[in-house]
Parts: sequence; structure tokens; C-alpha cells
Amino acid sequence: MASEGVGFVENQGHGGSPWEGLMELTKSAQDRNMDPLMWAMQLSSTLTSAGLSVPSPDLANFLVSHICWANNVPAAWKFLEKALTLRIVPPMLVLALLSTRVIPNRNRYPAAYRLYMELLKRYAFYLPSLIHGPNYPKIMESIDNVLHLTQMFGLQACEPGLLVVEFVFSIVWELLDASLDDEGLLEIAPEKKSRWATRNQDMEIDNHDGIQLKTTENQEAMLKMNTVLAIELIGEFFRNKVSSRILYLAGRNMPGHWESFIQHLHLLTGKSTALRNSKNISPEALLELTSSTRRVLSRECKTSSQQMFHAVMVSGSLISSAGQCHGTSLSALWLPIDMFLEDTMDGSQVTATSAVETLTGLVKAIQAVNRTTWQDTFLGLWIAALRLVQRERDSSEAPVPRIDTCLCLLLSITPLAIVNIIEEEESSGGSESCHLTGPRKEKHSVGKRRKDLVASLQQLEDYEGLLTPPLSVSSLANQAAAKAMMFLSGLSVGSGYFDGISLNDMPMGCSGNLLHLIVEACIAREILDTSSYLWPGYVKGRTNQMPRSISGHMPGWSSLVKGSPLTPPLVSALVSIPASSLAEIEKVYEIAANGSNDEKISAATVFCGASLVRGWNIQEHTVLFITRLLSPPIPADYSGPASHLISYALFLNVLLVGISPVDTIQIFSLHGLVPQLAGALMPICEVFGSCAPNVSWTLTTGEEISTHTVFSNAFTLLLKLWRFDQPPLEHVFGDVPPVGSHLTPEYLLLVRNLQLTSSENSPIGQSKSKRLSRLSSPSDREPIVMDSFPKVKQWYRQNQACIASTLSGLVPGTVHQIVDSLLAMMFRRINRVAQPMTPTASGSNSSSGTGIDDFSLRLKIPAWDILEAIPFMLDAALTACGHGTLSPRELATGLKDLADFFPASLATIASYFSAEVTRGVWKHACMNGSDWPSPAANLANVEQQIKKILAATGVDIPSLPVGGNSPATLPLPLAAYVSLTITYKLERSTDRFLNLVGPSLRNLAIGCPWPSMPIIVALWAQKVKRWNDFLVFSASQTVFHHNSDAVVQLLRACFTTTLGLNSSSISSNGGVGGLLGHGFGSHFYGGMHPVAPGILYLRVHRAVRNVMFMTEEIVSLLMQSVKDIVSSGLPAEKQEKLKKSKFSMKYGQVSLAAAMTRVKVAASLGASIVWITGGLSLVQSLIKETLPSWFISAQGSEANGGEPGGMVAMLGGYALAYFAVLSGTFGWGVDSSLGASKRRAKILGAHLEFLASAVDGKISLGCNKATWRAYVSGFVSLMVGCTPKWMNEVDVDVLKRLSWALKQWNEEELALALLGVSGVGAMGAAAELIIETGY
Repeated sequence: MASEGVGFVENQGHGGSPWEGLMELTKSAQDRNMDPLMWAMQLSSTLTSAGLSVPSPDLANFLVSHICWANNVPAAWKFLEKALTLRIVPPMLVLALLSTRVIPNRNRYPAAYRLYMELLKRYAFYLPSLIHGPNYPKIMESIDNVLHLTQMFGLQACEPGLLVVEFVFSIVWELLDASLDDEGLLEIAPEKKSRWATRNQDMEIDNHDGIQLKTTENQEAMLKMNTVLAIELIGEFFRNKVSSRILYLAGRNMPGHWESFIQHLHLLTGKSTALRNSKNISPEALLELTSSTRRVLSRECKTSSQQMFHAVMVSGSLISSAGQCHGTSLSALWLPIDMFLEDTMDGSQVTATSAVETLTGLVKAIQAVNRTTWQDTFLGLWIAALRLVQRERDSSEAPVPRIDTCLCLLLSITPLAIVNIIEEEESSGGSESCHLTGPRKEKHSVGKRRKDLVASLQQLEDYEGLLTPPLSVSSLANQAAAKAMMFLSGLSVGSGYFDGISLNDMPMGCSGNLLHLIVEACIAREILDTSSYLWPGYVKGRTNQMPRSISGHMPGWSSLVKGSPLTPPLVSALVSIPASSLAEIEKVYEIAANGSNDEKISAATVFCGASLVRGWNIQEHTVLFITRLLSPPIPADYSGPASHLISYALFLNVLLVGISPVDTIQIFSLHGLVPQLAGALMPICEVFGSCAPNVSWTLTTGEEISTHTVFSNAFTLLLKLWRFDQPPLEHVFGDVPPVGSHLTPEYLLLVRNLQLTSSENSPIGQSKSKRLSRLSSPSDREPIVMDSFPKVKQWYRQNQACIASTLSGLVPGTVHQIVDSLLAMMFRRINRVAQPMTPTASGSNSSSGTGIDDFSLRLKIPAWDILEAIPFMLDAALTACGHGTLSPRELATGLKDLADFFPASLATIASYFSAEVTRGVWKHACMNGSDWPSPAANLANVEQQIKKILAATGVDIPSLPVGGNSPATLPLPLAAYVSLTITYKLERSTDRFLNLVGPSLRNLAIGCPWPSMPIIVALWAQKVKRWNDFLVFSASQTVFHHNSDAVVQLLRACFTTTLGLNSSSISSNGGVGGLLGHGFGSHFYGGMHPVAPGILYLRVHRAVRNVMFMTEEIVSLLMQSVKDIVSSGLPAEKQEKLKKSKFSMKYGQVSLAAAMTRVKVAASLGASIVWITGGLSLVQSLIKETLPSWFISAQGSEANGGEPGGMVAMLGGYALAYFAVLSGTFGWGVDSSLGASKRRAKILGAHLEFLASAVDGKISLGCNKATWRAYVSGFVSLMVGCTPKWMNEVDVDVLKRLSWALKQWNEEELALALLGVSGVGAMGAAAELIIETGY
């Protein structure tokens, strides 16, 4: 074993070297039986004379080589032990050298093995002397050379601390495998052998050399006792504080090796006779010692404040005392989920990411930071989703129905998020802890989340008030209850049974609720099974009441599955009844993909019926199927120059019209299919927009459609997917909303391509793809770019230019002629409109007597050509109106005629008018009722209602004018725009077009000076009185767009109401009920229902101009809330009792716990607002810029900490810590499953660098020291306990500096925990800190 020489082998061959003298000295002393102490003194003197330092690695190798095996006598062992005692040789190197010699030969030399274990007991636990001793790095390098640790464990870093971990782990592992080998158990291990040298392979050769092993009874007894002692020594390593924590580091950072080690350990505990014979340790005790290692680095910190912090941070159970304190409720823990769901309901703009993915990350974040069980987490999620439905079921009527979106979130998005969470656990084989405790733990933990889901749903029955279904879906809830009753009655369960049952046929008592729909949604996704029907109280009726036969069979889904053709009666039935299984909707998809033309149209009609809106059990499949159907393949027998899409015109038109309602688009958005929908719509727009409308098709209603019709339906649907009327990114200046929230067609296509790629790579995506692989098409996965659609790209660039700058002069030519034709068609009843255009527009004056059909003939040109001309036509018409040559009524009528003839023109109308209003070059139009419509009848009332809404939510704007004698005016383009919109009749056929221009009109009016928005609301409220509440509520947004102080007041109202600090607010009970209330509407006679501040904020935050100031305001409000909490921590009577009581400490502890819980709620609210308002960019700005700036510059009240006794300062620091970590988990996620996690390392590293530098004194701080210390300790504690995976991404040197700083604060436990969870790079530093502190 030349590698063990450590320099000795090379030196001993040189004549005159000190090693020859040492050899003679040792042999002579051994022969003369010299006292070991005298030998050691002479030895040390010889080394000193030779200029060799002690402890000497070469001497260690010399002494071990001397003993093994020519001098395996007691005297030699005594000399070695004395050298160890006097530190002449490094103990750990001696143990390493002995392990390679003794353990393989333990059966031949049992006494040596016994002595080796005695030396282990004495010296293996004295690690401080190792790391503080001389030549520490060199000694560890020597140990690595002896044991080949780097090669064995595969860790390239060779820092001394890391080698210490590997050394301790290797020693224990060698003892374990040797014990298994002694009892013949190693052969039944998975690897069949040990990675360590547990047997001497040269033994047989030695026997041939004549060395005979004497096997006596004493030796046999010693061998057995040695095995017992070795096992007990393993227990000592796990019982010792220092070595057990070092072993924990090995288990955490070398999971593959640890798993193999644990398998061997379980083999030992299960089958070892020696272990059962031990009097000092039992199999159960050894297992308990090894399993407890996963907890050794998560103990609570020493200080009482830190203990209180940890106690409150982990009090996340719904049945804990966290919700019992004054000013909060049980629901407050899940407030971020409530806010996210409510914000998702806002259909003013769609998102490119799936709500399932976002909700999954959010739930995981809250569960991790609140330290709740998954049962409580799932229960909180269900309750939040149910609260959303209950808030909406009685709300006021609005242009955009929201109840179906609510039910989509409850019955489709929420179950799918839970599917992700459960599959994550089961696909990974359990939680991280299973790697530390072996197969027994893993077997026990798999499926735990699924069981917690069952328990949470069973608990939902206690919340009966939340389970009442909206009236529109009560029949579906009753059917779900009847299905369970039918199952219990022994009837076969199938949707066909319900095809012929009317409500009158349902048995008495068979009334369902939302729980029945939830269970069916979970069963459909295979996270529950039909055993759920057996839950106590789930079925309330008697099973013998179910009708056994149906008198009159009606067509339904069972008929389709059995092969019935899609006749009109069957199509009508399928449109009104949602499919209940994937097989049913797949059958429709196959017909739509492979059937005849008539069958395809019938299938498309079915797809856009109840299955899309209320087929919650299969909704994610339905929207995906529809998206795929919008990209039909090229038929095998197709030939011709035109695109194959033209032959699908009728089929595509049915789909486009069917999914055009804005609430339906919101369903696509929630499922994350907006990018894929955009990718399907662009080819349709490109093809149909490039064709002249020379052919037509006849619908079943008798209506004829052309390529213009299909194009308009596709184009208007496409433009609903992004804010087409907003300025392009390069032209955004000043205090405008963050441009990162603006979707563009390029971005949508980029996300679409990434989604298809990630679905193939991510485990969740692969799982989802497997369920649809039978119907997948390879072409669906091909990437597409904007350059593939030159006409779409050209229009998009023109639209951007129209918004960003004024129109350039129109050059005579084709566009010029199209403009003339458009003007002639729009204003065919008059003959003077051609004059504003250009003097050369000859022939336009003769248009007065021409019919619209004649102009239609002249405009039988591709749609893209018409769109190119519309901005110039609008400019001419608006100029004519401005100069008085065209009356406002004629302008509005002409615009309506254009929109009716070519609905796609609404997009350009919206963009052009929006741009012209912002340019401010047009005069104002007087809304006097003669030229323009007048809002006078109800304008004052609208303004008064707006002010009442603001006042009721705590927002007071004294400068807000109400009423007045001045005439109402609007900029001319805005007046024309609103006049156009109110000419529309509220019909289903026009809803999709109004929903295109409606958001554009609202956003435009919000940005205009007061009272533009109230004027528009007043005009629309006159037209549709039932929308008054909704319109007035929407109009309140304009206040927050123009007044940042109003935003701050509303945020303050959110904090005080949530915490129950303001008795004059809408709700003084606090929690989610106070923040979000019950929606809005005229539920009180005599006026509007007050709007909860949270609802108002979630509806207006997108109108806030500059969101970057929000982080500073929220930090300020959070700190003010902490002061308010401390000053009002207990009701007055308890404060008085606290003063008089002899047990003031007891009451003081209760007050502190209550205060910290409310601080947690306040921080949770602040984090939710930051994340919802500005997304990831605002979260990163908070952590990278706002918080460091606050700590550096905070003065005044923040610096002195307030009263009493600095509690405000301490709680403020903890509040900021919770606020920061929770914001980070919302934006980045707790792991790497979210795409945003890729940006985490840079921002988090910079923040920890700031913490380390400030603690080092390199950065001067202006905040209170107690606040700073509480923040640092709280922030680190939360990261260690809640987001340990973050630490693997941070530079190890920064973590070491921060750990050292925490140690200087006497926070050794926290410093150790920080390093312990930070991966292999920090493992060495963690081990050294464990050794230094002794725990």
C-alpha cells in the first residue's frame, strides 16, 4: 500500500535518515519493555533534533506499519497509544491508517480490531483538536490519500472540512459493512459486497505460506463481541451531537451514498443477531438514532424572541390559535390564495401562463412558509375557491359574466393544481426526508398528499354555507349527488343514465352541492376514486329511491358513444349537456377531425357548447382539442394553389364564433392556452385576410358568410389576446404601467414554442401529454414565428406606427382608391364628405345615390388591404367632423356602417382613436344632447356614487369634483368612439365585437382628465340601466390612475381592514372577509353596497401609472401596521387586566404571540399586493433595491423602534423578513419548477451579499439595530426552514460570511443551519462550525 506512506516509504531508504534511528529506538524499547512515556519522550527529542515537526504524519505511518503485522504485540500498541496521547502523531490519520489495515484482517487479528475500536472511542470524537491543530489541511489531504475519499464519494472539492465529513462517514460505513460481513449478511445486500475493504484478499496466500490461524473458543467469543462492539460504536457516532450532525451533512449532500448506507443499516437492524444480543442498544433504538439526524439542524434558536418567532411562523394549522387572536380569522393564513383567485377573475387582459402552474407554485409557497400540513393546505385552498364562488353568486350584473370563470377556477384549475402537487410527490418517491431514513420511510410517505386531500374534502362538509351552488349549476350538482346515490344502489354509473332523467324524476332528498361537483372533478382526474361516495353523510337520500327505469329515453352522450350519428336533435342535446368523461369528448374530437363536412360542423358546435363552459371534469382537454381543431391538417387528396384552410371555412367559423365570448376566452387563458390559441389564429388571419371575398358559404341559419366574415371573427378574437391598442414597448415613456405586463404577438409565439418544448421535457408536462398522446399530432409541436405570417406582421407594424406617431401623407394609388370607396360607403347619404380627403378624389361626390351593395362590389378586395386604408379614412372622417363638414350623428352612423360591413375594422378604429386622444390635438366636443349624446341625466349621480365608493373604502379625495354647471365635454376622437359603441344593440351576435372595443374604450377614458370616465359611464348607464353598479365601480379606476395618494389610501385601508384595526371600516373583524367582503352590487335598498377595499384594489391596480413606487409604500404601511398592532394588541379590558395581574408575564406572552400572528398576516398581505401588482419584476425590485435602501436610510421612528420596549423594532424586523421571503416564494417558487426560478440566484445572491456586508460593518445602516437583527435572523431562519433549495444557488463565500456574522451574534444554531442546507459547497464550512460549537 504505497499510497499510505505519506512520505515515509520514500524517506526510509536513504542512509542516515532519522527513520532508521527511530526504528532502532522503537525495537530496542520494545525488547527492553521500556515505559511508553520514556519512549515517547526520546522519540519526540529525536524528531526535534532532526527538524521534524509534530504531530508528524510520517511518524503515524511508521508506527502503524511497525505494528501491522510484524509487531502486533501489546508493547507496540502501547507505544502508539502514548504517541496519540501526547499528540506526537495526528490521531485521525492514525485511525485512517489503522482502518485500512485492521478492518480487513479483523478475523485474523481480533485483538487488534478490539484495540482499534477502543482508539476510535477515545479519539474519533475529538475533532476540535484536528481543525485547530497544526497542518490541518495537510493531515486531511493525507487521510484522503489513505482512504481515497475523493475518489470514493465523487466530490471534486477537497477542502479540509468536506474531507472531515467524508472521513467520519467512511469510518461509520466501514464499521457497518464489517459487522454485516461478520454475520454473513453482506451477501444479501443489494450490492452483494462492500465498497470498503472488509476482508483481506491475500488471506489464502498467507495460509499457503504456513501462517495458521488458531481458532479457539476465546477467539470466537472475541469475534462475536467485536461485532457487538462495532454496532454499539455505530450507535455512539449517531448519539454524539457533533458526529451525528456531521453524518446529517453527509446524508443531505450525498443522497445516493446515504441511501446505500441506510439500506445496509436496515439490513443490520432487521437481521443482525449481534444487535439483538447487545445490552446497550436495540434495533429500534438504532433506527431512531439514524432517523433523528434529519432534525438535528432545525432546532429553535436560543433567544426567547427567536423561539417565539419560530413558534408563530409554524402555527399554520386551521385549527391552531393563529386565527383566534383579535383582528384576524382562520382564513387569514390563506389570504394570498384568495387574492390571487380574485385577481385572476379580472378578464380585462389575458395571461400567457397557465393559472394551474401559478396556483401550484403559490400553494406550495404558502404551505412551505406557513409550515402547514398538506391537509390544512388543501382545505385552505378549497375554502378560498369556494369563497370566490360565493362572492360572485349574488354580484351585480355586468357586461362580462363571471360565474363560469369562478366555477372554472373551483372545479378545473384548483383540482389540476392539486394533481400537480400530488404527482410531484408520487413521481419523486416521497419527500426529501425519505432519502434520510431509508426504504421504510419512503414506503410510508408515498401517497401522503393524496390521503391529505381526502381528509381535507371530508372536512369541507363542516362549511355548509360555502357549498351552496349557484342557481345556474344546481341541476348539475344534483346530478353529481344522484350519481353517488346510484353507485351505492348498485346501478352502473354512466352518463347515459341521466340522459332521460328530468328534475322531476330525481328522488327526494337528492340535492347536491358544490362538494359533489368537487369530488366528481377529482375523480375524473384520478386523484380520488368512487370510494368517496362512501364518506359519512356524502349521500343524504335513500338509495332505494333511485328510479330503476326511464319512461322516455332522450338522446344524449350515451347515444353518441354507442355510435349514433350527430343528428340535429342529438347535437342540440349535446350542446346543452356537458360531457362528463374524456372518452366522450374524444369521440367528438374524432368526428371533428375525420368526419364529413356536415359532421365536422356539428362536432364543432358541440365543442363550443356546455362541454366548453361547464364541462369542468374534462375542460383542460376540451380547450386543447378546440385549439388543435383550429389548425386542421392538409387533406391527403388536396391540391390547388389556395390554402387548404379555405375549404374549412364553415367549420372554422363555427369554432371562432363559439369561443369568441370574453368569458370563454378567459377559460382558455386560465388553462394557459392563449399562446397556442394565438398560434392557431394567425394562419387563419393570414390566409383569409389575403383572399378577396369572391366566394361565400351558407350557414345552417341561412346566413351567408365570406372570407371577410371568417377573417373578422378570427382577427377580432386574436386581438383580444393582447393589448393591441397600447403603445409599442419602444415608445413607452414616463409613468405608465410596467411594460413587462404587455403581451405582444411575438411574445405569445415565443411562449407557445416554449410550452410545447417544456411539455416534452418536464415531468408534469410529460404526464399531461401521455393522457393526450393518442390524439396528438406531430405538427402541433413545430415552432412558429411572426415571419411566417407576413401580412399579420405588416399590419402589426402599421398599427404600432399608427399609435406611436401621426399619419404620413397618403400617396395616390391603390390605398387612395380604397379610402375613397370606404368613405363613399360610410357616407353614401351625403355628397360632400370627399372634400376633407383630397381634391383629387374625383368621383366621390357622385356617391350619394349609390347603394351599399355597389360599394361592397368595389370593396371585394383582401381584408388586409382594407385594414391598411382604414387609418387614413378615419383621419379624413374625423377631420371633416372637426371642421363641421360632417355632423357627429353622420360620423357615428358611418362608423357603425363600416363596422357592420367589416367588423375587423373595429381594431383599427380603437387603435386610431386611442392614439389621437393621447396626442391631444383635437378640440373637445360638447356632449349637449343635440350634436353629441348627453350624459346630463345621470352624470351627477354617477360622480356622487364614485365618491361614495371611495369614501366607503377609506379613500378621501377632496379635490374630486362632483356635479357643476360646466357642460360635459370629451376630446373629439373619444366622443366619436363612445358614440359608436352606444349605437350597438346588446345582442349575442355583436357581443364579441363590443367586448373587443369595450376594454379599449375604458382604458382610454381612464387616462383622460376628469370627468371623461364618468361621462362615458353615464352614457352607458342610460343605455343599460342594469349595468349601473358595475359601470360606476369601473369608473372609480380613473381616480387611482391620476392620483397616487389615492392608491396609498386604498392600500392603507386594505391593511387596516385586514388586521381589524379600523372599527369604522366595512368590516372590523379583519381577515379575508374584511379585505374582500362579498363582491359588489346593490344589495342594500337605497344605494350601492359598499365595496371591500381589497376588491377595489384588485380591480384598479392595473390602472395605476407607476407601480414601482408601490414597494416603498407597502414597506412603510407594513411598518406602520406593526406599530398599530403593538399598540392595539389586546382589547382594552385585557390591557387593563395585564397592568393589574400578578401574572403579567403570562398575559405578555399571549399578547406577543397574538401580535406576531397579526404581523404575519400583515406581511402576507403586503407580499400578495407586491406580487399581484407587479409580478416578478416588482418582487425582484423589492428584494434587490427597496429593502436595502430602506435599511440604509430608515430614520426617525424606524430607528428608535417605538414603544414599548423596542417590541416594535423587533416585530418590524420579523415582519420584513416574512414579507421578503414570502414575496420571493410567490415570484420564484420554493423550488425550480417555475420558469421564473432561473432569475432567483442573481437577485438572492445580491441580497445576501448586502446582508453579509452590512453585518460585517462594510455598509452603514440607518435602521434600528433590533429591527436589523430581527430581519437578518428571521430572513435566514425562513430560508433555512422553508426554502432550503434556494441556498444551493448562492455563492458559498457569501454564505460563509453571513454564517460567521450570525456566529458573532451568538446565533450559532442559525449559522449552522444556514450552512447545513446550502449544498456540498458549504458542507465543509458547516462541519467545521459544528465541531467548533460542539453541537
